[in-house]
Amino acid sequence: MTQRNLILLATAGSAGLLVGAWIFQLFGYPPCKLCLWQRWPHAAAVLIGALALWRPVAFLPLAGAAAALMTGAVGVYHTGVERNWWEGPDTCTSGDVSGLSASELMDQILTAPLIQCDVVAWDLFGVSMASWNSILSFGLVMIWIAAFKRT
Repeated sequence: MTQRNLILLATAGSAGLLVGAWIFQLFGYPPCKLCLWQRWPHAAAVLIGALALWRPVAFLPLAGAAAALMTGAVGVYHTGVERNWWEGPDTCTSGDVSGLSASELMDQILTAPLIQCDVVAWDLFGVSMASWNSILSFGLVMIWIAAFKRT
């Protein structure tokens, strides 16, 4: 496969994952904060891919690989939050409520985001959207690296 085809495939992969996320959103699965964090590197990868297709520069496939690696890493972090392996950001997880007074608990409830990062909204074969993003993004990393090797 040529470098151009590999770049096109990796770019289309990130674009497809973004479109898929937007389709899920249209079907009533609004994104949490960590879901949104996973979208930005895909958007960067699409822009990097477009630039690399328009004006090939040797380092651009590595930049695309870095973007795909970043979204995959955020997906792993999000998966850990969903599975309660570690705590997520205070702004999008239910957190520990022990030791809170009634008024503090009420304040936490009233200021809590509607979409919690530590709740799996959808899964396929027991694998959440965050986990699927990681798996597919790490595959995109390999495609970007293969494109770089053809420089």
